[in-house]
Amino acid sequence: MLSREDFIFTIGFDGPVAVVDKQAKKKFGRLSTRELVDKGLFRPAYSSAVYSGNKEEIELVAETCSRLQDRQVDVAALDRLFGVSLVDVKRSILI
Repeated sequence: MLSREDFIFTIGFDGPVAVVDKQAKKKFGRLSTRELVDKGLFRPAYSSAVYSGNKEEIELVAETCSRLQDRQVDVAALDRLFGVSLVDVKRSILI
């Protein structure tokens, strides 16, 4: 499985290899889910919450997105919106 930092900044896949945003990982990789939300980095925040499996973190992202959009956003919508799901990838490349 990928490291947390690689997972939250994955921007795509090249076959069985995750493609990771190197600059974002370096700058924001150590931030918690809440800190990512506070900075407005919602996709990495949601990825972090999914990686941790913490329902409270997932709800934090969903509630913040709901508040910003002035409508209820559920977790299934966030899955589709951000395209985030756990996958069994063991390698990554940084670009």
